[in-house]
Amino acid sequence: MEQSRAGGLVIASDAFLNSRSQQLAELTIKHTLPAIYQYRKFVAAGGLLSYGGSITDVYREAGVYVARVLKGEKPADMRVQQATKVELIINLKTAKALGINVPLDILGRADEVIE
Repeated sequence: MEQSRAGGLVIASDAFLNSRSQQLAELTIKHTLPAIYQYRKFVAAGGLLSYGGSITDVYREAGVYVARVLKGEKPADMRVQQATKVELIINLKTAKALGINVPLDILGRADEVIE
């Protein structure tokens, strides 16, 4: 990324990366690389921002589906669910460390701001 002079990083969400939020956040700060991730955990660990559905909501919906299947519904008859709410979470401490001034209108749209 340094060789290609990347101006930022979008980190894909998968089981491997989800379990390494802390390490990813530390590396993006160490290399002064602004990064966005899907889940709040990344921002809480020191990442710049996250934008995505709530992992809590995802697990809740999965539980509802499991209950429906256990009650006898056929999975093939169940509708596919998609997140209807996304959260924007910003870490201002990280923004400052990266030399990024987050505009007030973006801060106003954030669901959570970590200072």
